[in-house]
Amino acid sequence: MDLNSDSGESFSNWTMGDDATMMTIVSSANIACGFHASDPRVMRETLEAAAANGVSVGAHVAYRDLANFGRVFVDVPPAELRDAVIYQMGALRGMAQVAGTDVRYVKPHGALYNTIVHHEEQAQAVVDAIVAFDSGLALLCLPGSAVERLAREAGLRTVREAFADRAYTAEGTLVSRRIEGSVIHDAELVSQRMVQLATQGTVTTIDGEAIPMEAESICVHGDTAGAVEIARKVRDALVGAGVEISPFA
Repeated sequence: MDLNSDSGESFSNWTMGDDATMMTIVSSANIACGFHASDPRVMRETLEAAAANGVSVGAHVAYRDLANFGRVFVDVPPAELRDAVIYQMGALRGMAQVAGTDVRYVKPHGALYNTIVHHEEQAQAVVDAIVAFDSGLALLCLPGSAVERLAREAGLRTVREAFADRAYTAEGTLVSRRIEGSVIHDAELVSQRMVQLATQGTVTTIDGEAIPMEAESICVHGDTAGAVEIARKVRDALVGAGVEISPFA
């Protein structure tokens, strides 16, 4: 099982998360590319930390929306979205080469991630961007999403992802952050849920129902309160249950 975290989301003098410590826990890092968070210095430093710890690097692409941290839907034309995703991947790959590593996969962020679960045009734009830029990159995505289907049709490798600290609906989608209980802060509960996922192939929904879920990677959000403790407990619990932690790319 891969363990990933959103990383490099600080901006200038504003700090988000503890990337240095998270890099010693996770196996993959989704690094912000400057559209929802980050800047050139933050990208370089985060990439250097990933390289130093043998952590696989992914481009965490987003809507161009620093003000809302990329968590608001943007009705951007597909061609413009395609070019924006290409731009972000290119920026991160350039910084990665300087830092002694490379971009291995792509993971959309926030509102873009949730939108392309069902929005066919924007999902196709993201797929088109990856195919045009580097068809060898894997796509980290939600199981059963539109973007997963379109990516597979385009010949891209897709990697199904589960979220350690987020609640699920009965349909297997993420509960909206506007709803109470959508983010889980109890590290012990989070780790138990992820052992259940890795060993039984199920996840418990916000209503208490166990539903099937396939995942090759588990995400622990770097901006969640207590993220480092949660990530460490999840890793320890998985290893304790006999699950090997390794990057998928």
